Amino acid sequence: MKTWIALLLSLATGQDTARSAAEDDRSCVIVVVGAAAVEEYEDTFESWADRWQTAASEADARFIRIGGSKPQSSSEGTVLVETDREHLRRAIVQYSSAETPLWIVLIGHGTFDGQTAKFNLVGPDFTPQQLGEWLDDVTRPVAIVNCASASGPFVNELSAAERVIVTATRNGHELNYARFGDYISAAMNDASADLDKDDQVSLLEAYLTASKRVAEFYQTESRLATEHALLDDNGDSLGTPADWFRGVRATRRARDGAALDGARAHQFHLIQSQSERAISPSIRTKRDRIELDIAKLRDQKETLSEDSYYAQLEALMLKLAEIYKSLDALKQAG
Repeated sequence: MKTWIALLLSLATGQDTARSAAEDDRSCVIVVVGAAAVEEYEDTFESWADRWQTAASEADARFIRIGGSKPQSSSEGTVLVETDREHLRRAIVQYSSAETPLWIVLIGHGTFDGQTAKFNLVGPDFTPQQLGEWLDDVTRPVAIVNCASASGPFVNELSAAERVIVTATRNGHELNYARFGDYISAAMNDASADLDKDDQVSLLEAYLTASKRVAEFYQTESRLATEHALLDDNGDSLGTPADWFRGVRATRRARDGAALDGARAHQFHLIQSQSERAISPSIRTKRDRIELDIAKLRDQKETLSEDSYYAQLEALMLKLAEIYKSLDALKQAG
């Protein structure tokens, strides 16, 4: 009898452990709604945050909302009671480790004094340097989407391996209200933003779609554009504007020949397709690394001999084929 009880307990414990592991493997979306300054922007910023919450819910991702006029809470029902800056720091520490991405979305206004950029909160603001310190111990992939004015310096300060940085402006001097946050929050769950038609919208595709719609707004209104978004995902602190892309690949290159952005951002999908959801985070990580190696090799094609290029490409494609072969085997076994 004791043996059966022990067995049942071990099975129950195993189920709880598996359930906890699955919980830990979920993507985490932290949306920070900053100080609105005037009432006109309160509802606007909250509506953008609501879109991210809807997308996170559809993705079965952990969601945490900080700041704004709505009660501050998480998808676990925890009510937050500290300053907004401390909420953010604590949430980053709490969800610092997983194979799935941590998304940090900043909605509101920013300032720049010529040297230091800040994201404006109710209470103490924070700088990209401070956010970088909080991210130092994060071991999971990170996407930072700063929808605020004067957000460009966040690219320079936060750029690093395994980080995708998107900012509404290209520098700290674009200080006017930025509309980018409206369009990218809508694009995250918009089938028309799926540029490569794989039934999911990547962060790169959302960035490109939002940037296009921002440009169309200023053209339609016959206004001089006061915001120019940037994306950095290769750790070089430079960033790439949307008009350097054709489809989902950057086709223009900086004069100094800097590496192209976009490949890593195209691997970040908050709402995944059905086939993508069937892949475990560990296998997805292996596949993504090979795909990045292929993108890097293609970027270097002009510097390699034809034989060397195709030999390296063949080796990488075989590795990729092995991964998909193993996925097919798992699917058939299931």
